[in-house]
Parts: sequence; C-alpha cells; structure tokens
Amino acid sequence: MLEFKEIFPVLYAHLPSFVRSVFALGLGEECYLERLLKKIADKSAELNFPPYLVDLARLEFAIYQLGSDEDLSVSAELTEIIVNPQLQLLKSEWSGLPAVIAGKALAEDLKVNSEGEFILLFRHPQSRKIVVRKATERDLLALKIMAEELPLERVAQAGSVALGVVEQVIREGVSNGILLSPPSLIRRSPAAIFSRDKDCDNDFLSSNFFTLQWHVTQKCDLNCRHCYDRSDRQPLLLAQGLRILDELSSFCRAHFVRGQVSFSGGNPLLYPDFMVLYEAAVERGLQVAILGNPTDRKTLEKLLAIKAPVFYQISLEGLSEHNDYMRGSGHFEKALAFLDLLQDVGIYSMVMLTLTRANHDQVLPLAEVLRGRVDLFTFNRLAMVGEGASLYSVEPQKYRDFLEQYLAAAEHNPVISLKDNLFNIVKEEQAQPWSGGCAGYGCGAAFNFLSLLPDGEVHACRKLPSLLGNIFSEGLSEIYHSALAERYRQGSSACRDCQIRPVCGGCPAVVYGFGLDVFKDKDPYCFYASAAS
Repeated sequence: MLEFKEIFPVLYAHLPSFVRSVFALGLGEECYLERLLKKIADKSAELNFPPYLVDLARLEFAIYQLGSDEDLSVSAELTEIIVNPQLQLLKSEWSGLPAVIAGKALAEDLKVNSEGEFILLFRHPQSRKIVVRKATERDLLALKIMAEELPLERVAQAGSVALGVVEQVIREGVSNGILLSPPSLIRRSPAAIFSRDKDCDNDFLSSNFFTLQWHVTQKCDLNCRHCYDRSDRQPLLLAQGLRILDELSSFCRAHFVRGQVSFSGGNPLLYPDFMVLYEAAVERGLQVAILGNPTDRKTLEKLLAIKAPVFYQISLEGLSEHNDYMRGSGHFEKALAFLDLLQDVGIYSMVMLTLTRANHDQVLPLAEVLRGRVDLFTFNRLAMVGEGASLYSVEPQKYRDFLEQYLAAAEHNPVISLKDNLFNIVKEEQAQPWSGGCAGYGCGAAFNFLSLLPDGEVHACRKLPSLLGNIFSEGLSEIYHSALAERYRQGSSACRDCQIRPVCGGCPAVVYGFGLDVFKDKDPYCFYASAAS
C-alpha cells in the first residue's frame, strides 16, 4: 500500500487533519492518481474542497513518479539537440503552484489564471535534481522549435528577429536543462596526443567554445617593434565578411559549441565597415571581442549601442619608458586613460604584454600599476617572428623563477591572470590544480582557435607561419578537419610521453622562433623533469 503522505506531502500538509484519513484509506497501487481524483470529486461537495486541489494533486503525483525513475544520462549518445526525455509540460488553471510546492507560498495564495499556466517538471541533466517551475515564453518557444523541428532561420524570420536571438533561446534551453545537447565536437582524441594508453579527464580534451581570431585589416595606427606581420594583404570585402560570419555560425552549431569572433588587425577599428561586421556578428549570436588599440568614447558608445564586447584587449609592453620605446611616444599614458574609459562605460578590459628579455623585470611592477584599473592582465612569450625576430627572448634558464614569482604575485593581485601552459609545470610540482589559458587547456592552435587574415588565409596561430588553407576557396569546416590542422592539434611528438600533455604542449610559436620544428621539438623553455615518466 502506498503512503498518501509520502506521495502528496504538500497536499497532505494543506488538508485539515479530519480530512486526511479520507484520502489515506483504500488507495491501491493501480491507477493511484485516478482513484485519488475520483475520491476528490466524490467528496468535493460534502467537504467543501478548495478548487485547486485537483491541479495540486496531479503535480505532486508527477513529481513522485519522476523521483521514482532511474537517472537518465543520454547526452553522450546524442547526435542532435533534443527535448529532455524526462520533461513534462503540465497545464494548470492556477498561478503559483510551483511556489506552493517549494514551500515559498501558501495554497491559499493561488490565483485563477484565465489563460492557464504551463508548469515544467524535469530532472536537470547535470545536477540530477528535480526542477518544478513555471514555463516562460522562451521555454515554450525552445520546446516548440525542437518538437516541431523548425529551422532556426525560419523562426527568426517569422519573428522578425536576428538569428542570434533564436540561437540564444536554444542555448538557454540547454543550459537550464529542458533541452539536451550532444557533447562538444571540438575535442582531442587521447590517442592523438599520447603515445600510449592513458586515462584523461574529458574536461582537458574538449572545449565548449570556438574562437576565430579575425584580422580584418592590416592597417594599424601604431608601429610596434615586435609586430608579427606587416605584410600588405588584399583587403576584406564586406560581402565576404558577412559570408564568413554565416559560415562560422553554422560551424559552431554543427559542432555544438559557442562561437566567438575576436576582431583584431592591425587595428580592427580602422576597417571601413567594422561596425557593420560587429553588428552582424552579434545578430548571428556570436560572442564578440576586440583586440585593438585605444579609441574614443564615441566609438565605445557605438559598440555599446549594438552590444558590449565580452572584452576589449589592448597591449602594454612594460612601464612607461619601455612601453613607449616599443609602441610609440605617449602610448602608455594614452593606454591608461583608455582603461579608465573602459571602466567608466562598463566594458571588461584586458591588457596583454609580450614578454622579452628587456621587460621581464617590469611585468609585476606593471601589474601593480594596473591593479584596480583593468579586469585582467597577462602575457605572451615573445615569438621571434616578423619584427619580433630582432628582439631577444627571456633566457630559458631564468623562466622558471619568473613563473614562480608571477604565481606568487597572482595570489595577492586579482588582475593577474595565467595564460602560459608552462604554469602547469609549476602547479604540478606544487600539487596545485592545473589551470587553463585564454583558449582553455593546452595550446588552442587549430583546436578551439583559428586565425583568419584579411585575404582569407587561415592559420593555426597568428604568431607563426601556420597556413592551413583559404576560407574563400576551401571553407571553414574543410580546413578545420584537414590532416594538417590535425597535426597542429596533436602538437609536438616530443611531448607525447609527458604526464601533463593535455594541459600543456608548450607554445609552437616560441618553438618556431627558436628555429625548431613545431611538430617534433619540445618548447625550449620546458623544465618539466617528469616529461618522460
């Protein structure tokens, strides 16, 4: 015999004690809910039951049934986004039932809803907790799109909204658990990076984001001494740019990842149609970021009128004197004023430094200057490529000490961020959790990151010659899945026996700058003693 109080705890609590026995007696397991509802109907006039009792009973019984089901974990087997198989959509004539179930309202507070109210009941695929809540219009739209297999483009057109708005509805559905998505298809195979069988946490081998670092123009208002590329390339046509955004959006949907465009250059703001491209990227549901130079408030307000970038990154190369030697007279003060402006308008700010032999002792003092002035500060090691070939890298034998000092400073300065993969050597030795850089764990080249130049050339990484193809002739998906791109994803064969390979792999651009083979040689800065254990 089922216990009434266990199945209907809220209903039981809201009934007078003399009525409870009416429901508790004579209810067998078969057709339990139907028997209960019949008993309510039979006794309603006699006992003057409140009219919401039927809906409350139906909801509680559905919760009981869901709680009795075994956990359902199907996302790893999926090939497309689907409605959560455990989801129920219940219609109630009353508003507020979920709040009553949660103990946040009294049943007496329920109000009749003339149009009815839909209630979502499901088990969340990640937390495995049962969720009971009112369905929003966006929930219902997501369910309708999936259940009726409606093309997202058609839904956007019918609603006179941007495609990105509809894609966001689907992402929200996946995030809140009413929809289930296959895992990201942007992932490394353990066999491709290890020379022997080895277990590895999938979090280190996959990415939920894919970033296209798009150099929309070669034009720049600076003349930095370490610039990687000053070549003159064919300018990007606006029509080409819009097709690229469509292709990137489709690529990310097909691989079940969130897409990001990091607009760069040169200075991307010098591209004549930059605002058009920026808005088009937003309309397609892509995250947008800017890697550029300081600009004025009017330009930032134009960006904000479209949508704030996820971040705006500028570069500094040390304290005032050295920075201005590298980037031009007056740049340091102009950069600091611009960071204050970003803070004033509410745009997330980042500062990147290129680490060289000449400025490594200025990094931590600069971090103190930036404390409270920037949201994130980090560095890249110099790749001795292009103009950077005339500069000197930090001495490899001094690099470990530098990383340890930087890590120690990061504990006390919240703006300091970790990007270099080699930080994980120190963390491994100190038994600390591994960290990921700006592209996630390990090198993102040709993995969850590609670099696109104005003439359509696609490179695994902008900081070294790593041509994979041309997007205008081959297409993004074909390039990404090419044998050459896979070689870059695998990294150097010298790292294949390393215990921390999934979260490291060194920096191919640094390897190339030292005249070594990115597919065979180890990062010259690597100091991991257990690399072959």
